[in-house]
Amino acid sequence: MDNPVTGTAKKQGFALLVFSISLAMFMTSLDGTIVNIALPTLSESFNVSTSTVSWVATSYLLVLVGCVLVFGKVSDTLGYKRLFLSGFVIFTIGSFFCGFLPEFIAGFPSLIASRMFQAVGAAMLMSVAAAMISTFVSADQKGKAMSIIMMIAALGTALGPTIGGLLTQYLSWHWIFFINIPVGIVAILLGAKVIPASCPVQHEGGFDRLGSVLAFIALASLVFVVSEGPVFGWTSPVILGMAVLMAVSLGWFVKNELSAQDPVLDIRLFKKRNFVIANLILILVFFSLSGINYLLPFYLKYVRSYDTSTAGLIMTALSFAMMVAGLIAGVSYNRVGARRLCILASLPLVLGYLLMTMLRTYTPTGFVIIALALIGFGLGLIVSPITTMIMMSVSKSKAGMLSSLTSLERTGPMCIGIATYNALLILGIILIAKRHEITMEAPATIKMEVLSVGFDIAFMLSLILGIVILVLSIAVKEEVHPDYAAEEKVLVRNRE
Repeated sequence: MDNPVTGTAKKQGFALLVFSISLAMFMTSLDGTIVNIALPTLSESFNVSTSTVSWVATSYLLVLVGCVLVFGKVSDTLGYKRLFLSGFVIFTIGSFFCGFLPEFIAGFPSLIASRMFQAVGAAMLMSVAAAMISTFVSADQKGKAMSIIMMIAALGTALGPTIGGLLTQYLSWHWIFFINIPVGIVAILLGAKVIPASCPVQHEGGFDRLGSVLAFIALASLVFVVSEGPVFGWTSPVILGMAVLMAVSLGWFVKNELSAQDPVLDIRLFKKRNFVIANLILILVFFSLSGINYLLPFYLKYVRSYDTSTAGLIMTALSFAMMVAGLIAGVSYNRVGARRLCILASLPLVLGYLLMTMLRTYTPTGFVIIALALIGFGLGLIVSPITTMIMMSVSKSKAGMLSSLTSLERTGPMCIGIATYNALLILGIILIAKRHEITMEAPATIKMEVLSVGFDIAFMLSLILGIVILVLSIAVKEEVHPDYAAEEKVLVRNRE
């Protein structure tokens, strides 16, 4: 691998490198939310049902989650720059296909196929972002670089619904895909110039093809079960069959990785206590967030009767607070350290989740905004240091593997969390209604009270997970691999 970028003469190079990687995170995050708001329009345009049109989002997510782990290993073999630029080329071409082909070839099926092709490029981009920061950026800039990237990703997520709504309303749904093309071209040209070339890592035993196939099958079938379970029914033959396929392929994958000479994912890393804790923190952070991201818009619309645009504006409080905290985390990382930042971040996270369990039909809007801001601030403060901690705990030769793992731990828990929180909300409402013998003829005000309490019960899970995150943050220790020992000594000396 290349030596880290050093020297004052390379400050501009550092900025351009981070900007190039940030463009990738921005576009993949934007594409995850920009499409959802256009689904009703797509349903009318192609004359398909709401359950069918949901595959525009589901197919993208299925391929993204299924491929991201595999491409992390591929990046270690091919080199980060080559995979990153290839990913942007595929993502940009896929975006063009999404907007162009459905009008001329096969209609809706060609849109689904184009989305899956686009997701391959997105997986390639996401799998190497953290690895490039870990490899190419000096120790005193790592925390800042990671924070900037996470901040830009949060901005993409926040702006997605707004940009998607404007493009769909004033131009056409095609432009939610075409908007990626000029950005992709700029990113390819910039990346080719500023991203250092990395030497592929030489591995014994060749590429783990069986592990790659099993990883894709296990993760893709998991996404299918979670996303389509409510549609087909959790006990339907299709869902049960896919669940069995997931379990078998996952078990086979673990067995294969333990015996493979050069595994896609080194399962033995999870024998290390701190490695497990750090990864668990990242998983729980995004799992707990999924409930807020998914359920709160329903609370704002059905309990508080806000229109869609107002509800979306309120939700941006989380993303913008996350951006502010990301900047603070980048500045503070070198002086405070990852573990302390994680502990400090857990406090507003827990408080924000606590406030979310107090929502009622009469809760002021300011209360909701404060809760979202606290959650966003905690997220922005914890994501970059915990990701950096994970990346620096293992050899640089496995940076691509870990980069893809952390990307999977951001996207996977969000998928599973949505289904979990949705089921918890429905279960809570049913239990409350039965306990108080509330019928369909009950007054609307009582129904709204029951619904608001159902949200409180669902959000209680986030509060519990927030407390667990705080405990784990206290328990985790910063362990630095010898590959990063020299860099860490500089940081420790600066803190002292």
